[in-house]
Parts: sequence; structure tokens; C-alpha cells
Amino acid sequence: MKSNGAVYKKLHRWPGLIISFILLYYGFTGIIMNHREAFSPFDLPMRIMPSNYEYRNWNNAALKGNLVISPDSILVYGNIGIWLTDSSFTRYSSMNEGFPSGSDNNKISDLYRSPSGHLYAATLFGLYAYKPGDKKWIRFGLENEKERFTAVTGIGDTVIALSRSALFSALSSGTNSVFTRKQLPAPEGYVNDVTMFQTLWQIHSGEIFGLPGKLLVDILGIITIFLSVTGIIYFFFPDWIKRRARLDKPYQRLASINKWSLSWHNKIGAWTFILLIILFFTGMFLRPPLLIAIGNSRVAPIKFSHLDQPNPWYDKLRDIIYDTEKDYYLISTSEGIFKAGRDFGSMIPFPVQPPVSVMGINSFEKTGSDVYLVGSFSGLFSWNPFDAEILDLGTGKPYVENSRGIPVGDLKVTGTIRDLAGRLYIVEYENGIIPAGHDGHIYEMPDEMKDLSKISLWNAMLEIHTGRIFQKVTGMFYILIVPLAGITGITVVISGYMVWRRKYRKKNS
Repeated sequence: MKSNGAVYKKLHRWPGLIISFILLYYGFTGIIMNHREAFSPFDLPMRIMPSNYEYRNWNNAALKGNLVISPDSILVYGNIGIWLTDSSFTRYSSMNEGFPSGSDNNKISDLYRSPSGHLYAATLFGLYAYKPGDKKWIRFGLENEKERFTAVTGIGDTVIALSRSALFSALSSGTNSVFTRKQLPAPEGYVNDVTMFQTLWQIHSGEIFGLPGKLLVDILGIITIFLSVTGIIYFFFPDWIKRRARLDKPYQRLASINKWSLSWHNKIGAWTFILLIILFFTGMFLRPPLLIAIGNSRVAPIKFSHLDQPNPWYDKLRDIIYDTEKDYYLISTSEGIFKAGRDFGSMIPFPVQPPVSVMGINSFEKTGSDVYLVGSFSGLFSWNPFDAEILDLGTGKPYVENSRGIPVGDLKVTGTIRDLAGRLYIVEYENGIIPAGHDGHIYEMPDEMKDLSKISLWNAMLEIHTGRIFQKVTGMFYILIVPLAGITGITVVISGYMVWRRKYRKKNS
């Protein structure tokens, strides 16, 4: 029994010392990540981030698309917000007036200009229309208005906007447009299940039980910080504090505080160890390589949880385009691409599906009869829904399914743009703008835009939380930080509980 106790102490003491410093930033960053909209006004200077986070040639998802307004007026949009440029893409002026402060509030998913000239923007935190007289964007007060909007398009004088869970339509009247919400019907053979990833993600964040669940995870984050700090203090300073307390009276209070913190370190750790194990375990599977193991797994939604929704498309809608030739809509979802008529009375999956990254579709447009351009972190593809062969535009060859198990392709597409001649440019995450099959001009990102660029506090915390911020130093080994931290954290929590349990039983025997 003594040997077991010694093993538990060693497993708790030495791995605990190492993991405590990591858990400090996990606890802090996790709390901020749990409340993205609340922290959206806050940005950090891009210069404090590693150099690979700086914008160069429109990389890092700076640009998602463009919208031609006139022969000499083009709008470009993406993570940099909305900017007006000319036909040569040389002069730029900001069109972000009206969006709340903070770069998260300037993340634009889509732009649409109706035949009557009204401009609409789908953003991370809502749907907007442009008011020319005031030269600013006005947000619509919609039901579920805090939900992320992913696309906006239209047919005739009707505007269609897509959130992650529902469709909104209105007569195009600019800022006076009155949108109505429509829940899309379930596809034939619909089974009410969700991905394992989505389940673990919402358990990890607490969102699976709404705001109370998120607050519980916030408390666990605070507890993680407390346990880490008190553990570090006890590891390095207990003997020093005791010695000083014997010599100097002022240090007696410090010794008393140290004794109190150790007592509560043990109690809180024992009371919450199961919840902490769940928190660490679920977090391990949200990043590669363990993400690959659950990538295709589906489970029934947990009853009475946030995922147990009557809406079959809850958090699944990603993009929408209208095919004027076929007179139907194509709706991209996390479950594939579906066909819907003008009345959206049915959702029919296409027989052939293009590869789309789990991170979602980033480019979607019609390029010919029954031919569509589909871009995501899986690559850029020419897709005919009625032809089994899909062309990989990155290689110029038919698509071959990725057998490496990696959820991204060699070409990580964050968007596409076209110049006035209609020539296509790929916007790639790492390399920025790349001419697609032509010798077109590579448009430079202006220095003034780079100087103004910042990273949202939420995004900075995400990069730290996932370990990506260390990629410059560790290379691809950064993907091991999350699983190793999770395994070590679970080991420390279990061993700490066993040490406390043995002492508690001995004390009460």
C-alpha cells in the first residue's frame, strides 16, 4: 500500500509541476473562448504574434471574396472587413463604418447586391444592410440575431440570407427590409443524430447545456487556474515559508495562507476531479491527431441538452447559391450539398458530393452548365453533381480521396475572387492570392491595411489554446500539445485524488 501511495505522489508531483504552467493558460484562454461575442470588442496588435500570423499577400483568411459594383468599383471582403477598391486593385478605402469595434465584428462571410442596388452583408454576429446616406452598415434586429450568418444571395427582388441554423427572406428594401425566418425541412430518411465532434465540443465548452453549462465550465477554468497556482507555490516554497515563519513573524501569516491554500487545493481538487477529467478528456479529441479517430462518428444527441433540437438543420447550414438555369437553390451544409426549390419545400441531396473540409465551405459558385466551383481547406474542385468525376483544380487531375487521414488538403482555400475579365484567383490560407491557370496580376495587399490589421482577443486565445501559436518553433509537433496535455492532466487529477483519498481515510479511521 505504501508503494502505491508513493507512486500516486510521484505521478501527482512531477507531472503536476509541468502541466500546471500549461493549465494556467488553458484555464485563462478557455474562459475567454467561451464568450466570444462578449470579448469581440477587444483586439491585440498583430505585431505581438509570431511572424506567420502577419498578413502577406492576403493570406490567413484575410480575403474571402469580392463583389463588382461597377467597372471601377469593387468590394473585397473577409477577415479584414469590407474595402472599396478600383478595377486595378490598387487604391483602397474602408467601408466598415457601422460595424461594432473589434476585428471579430468585421469578419464578413458574404456580400450581396440586389438588382435595386441594396447591399447586404452576412457577418459573424449578424446580418447587415448598407445605408448610403449615412455611409454605414445597419444591423437587422432578427430572431436569433446573435447567430452567425454564413451567406446572403437573392432572386429578383427577394433577398435570401442563411444563418447556421435557418433561412431568412425579405423583399429587398435596404435597411427597411423585413426578414422572416424559415426552418428548412428535414431531408428524406432524416435521422436525428449529431457528430461525435460536435457533442464533445459542446461538452467541453459547456454549451451543451446552454448558458448554465458554459458558466460551469468557466468555474472549472477558474478552479484549474487555482489548482495550478497553489500547486506551483506548494512545490517550490513550502520549506522556505516554514523556515521564514519560524524566524520572522510577518511570514507567519504567509505560512497560514499557504496552509489554507493547500487545504483548499486538496478539497477543491477532490470535489471536482470527475468534472476536470471530463473537461480534459473531451478537449483531447477536438484537435488532430485524436480528432481523426472520431471524425466520421455520429451519436444520438444527449436528451434535454442544447443539441437535442427539433430543427434538423441546427448549426449545419453553411452557404447558398441560386442556379438561374436550373431554377433551384444549392445549399451547402455540414451534411453535404442539397437541392431546394424556390419554396424551400424539400431538401434533396445531390447524388455526387464534392470534398468539403470539416471546417466548412469557403467558395461556392456556378461556373458552367451543371458545373460548380467548391473550395474549402480540402482544396478547390470543379464539381458536376451528376458526374462521378470531380476535378481537383489544384492538380488538374481527377480528385483522389485523401488516404492520409489529415482533415485538410495541400491547397487550403479560404476564398476566391475574380477580376473584371472574369479570371479566377484562389485565396489560399498560407500563400494568399494565387492566379488559377493564368498569368494574371497578383494584387498586393496595401501597407495601410496591414498596419491597421489586428487579431481579435478570441482568435489569439484560440491559437494559444490549440497550441498553433507554437508551430513556428515546434513545426507539426504542435499538434501533440493538446493530447499530451490532456493525458497528463487526467493523470495528475486522478493521482491527486488518490493521494487525498488515502490521507482522508487515514485521518478518519
